Amino acid sequence: MANPQLQSTSLLNSNMFKALSAFTFILLVIYLVSIFILPNSGNPIIIVAAAFGAYMALNIGANDVANNVGPAVGSKALSLTGAIVIAVIFEAAGALLAGGDVVSTIKKDIIDPSLITDSNTFIWIMMAALLAAAIWLNIATALNAPVSTTHSIVGGVLGAGIAAGGLGIANWPMFGKIAASWVISPLLGGVVAASFLYLIKRTITYKEDKIAAARRIVPLLISLMTWVFSTYIILKGLKKLWKLDIYLAGGIGLFLAIIVFFIVSASIKRTANQLKNSKSGVNRLFTIPLICSAALLCFAHGANDVANAIGPLAAINDAVLSAGIVTKASIPLWVMLVGAVGISTGLALYGPKLIHTVGSEITGLTKIRAFCVAMAAAITVIIASQFGLPVSSTHTAVGAIFGVGFLREYLKHSNAKRIVQIREHHKHQNPEKVEQLLKEFEQASIKEKAKILADLKKKKAITRLTKKERGSLQKVYKKELVKRSHLYKIAAAWIITVPVSGLLAAFLFFTIRGFMLP
Repeated sequence: MANPQLQSTSLLNSNMFKALSAFTFILLVIYLVSIFILPNSGNPIIIVAAAFGAYMALNIGANDVANNVGPAVGSKALSLTGAIVIAVIFEAAGALLAGGDVVSTIKKDIIDPSLITDSNTFIWIMMAALLAAAIWLNIATALNAPVSTTHSIVGGVLGAGIAAGGLGIANWPMFGKIAASWVISPLLGGVVAASFLYLIKRTITYKEDKIAAARRIVPLLISLMTWVFSTYIILKGLKKLWKLDIYLAGGIGLFLAIIVFFIVSASIKRTANQLKNSKSGVNRLFTIPLICSAALLCFAHGANDVANAIGPLAAINDAVLSAGIVTKASIPLWVMLVGAVGISTGLALYGPKLIHTVGSEITGLTKIRAFCVAMAAAITVIIASQFGLPVSSTHTAVGAIFGVGFLREYLKHSNAKRIVQIREHHKHQNPEKVEQLLKEFEQASIKEKAKILADLKKKKAITRLTKKERGSLQKVYKKELVKRSHLYKIAAAWIITVPVSGLLAAFLFFTIRGFMLP
């Protein structure tokens, strides 16, 4: 048996190594900025801002990237090491290749910059927002709660902005949309993911000959995935390089999907012929699509959400150089590198904790279920963006996982009720015969199961479950398939993200201003 003291020491050393590595990264950023950037800017505030930006980037990597690769890891399509390598490469590639050269200084137009009196006040607002968002993300990661980095920085800008200019500085209609997304994002993601899972169950896994069904349906699903992800990458991942509307992006995606259909059809048929006629056999067909989806989600995340780390830093750098306030700031290469390397470092050091939570602890994920989560993440963002809804990719992905879990719960619960009904109807017969009937029922197709139940109804032999029996069944399956503790904790963290980061940013704004005023 392992020595608990040795395990504790090992954990302490591991945590100490991670903390020292993160601290070393921040110190390295401070050193390089003081050597190469400070002489040009002439204002030491840029060093402090760079440290805050590095800290924020580390926390984005630790918390937010897990949503992109967690389902693939939880379903065992990717190992943890493989997921981290893919995420690091594609997050950095998305940030550096498609992150753009200009960033909005006021994220989501949450405050009115015309009401900010001078450049110093603007710099203090951005610094307070950046540090507050980073601290909240750090706390959320420690609590194993995947939260929205976009909402964290929005809350920070809102809180610091109100501290500087009063309630009138806030764009409350935009804040209302963001608040609405707390509900819209997870619900929409959950509904889309559950719908895909039910579709796959009805068309493949509920069939008697699952492999024959998979040969027909899986190429269509992969082609649909190609269409969705191509459109998603064009609209979200490449929007700063190549701006297209939904129709043209969808047309390009459809063209690629048709090509992929003809490429994968023969391959899927060959592979399927070598698989067992079981759910585990069908699951193997989704491995490569899941790996591709994880890589593409990371690329799009790097291209978009790196702005949460470097947007305020770029704004501070621009304000220092121009001594003014702008709504759009250029992104120097050094600022982009801080964001890209920081996100990758945070992911490598602290990402596994949230990857495990997202991929394994909320509900059990097979490759089919993880495929449904990935599809929901992309489809929800595409739909919401067309309606101008500021949805969170974190809320969408986690909501999709809960949607899959709740559908499984519902189906298991329904199946359990049917089994009880069959047992009650045949309870006076030979136990071996009853077990054989139940085995035949479990292996039957949807149509055959419906016929068996219809026959029971005709005989008016359906036994109604008592309230106690229903509650007992429901309790068992809730505990087994969806962890309520994670649901409550994550939902609470989402609700308080903007208020907490806002209050913290307001406090930090007054603190920073107190230090900076003569």
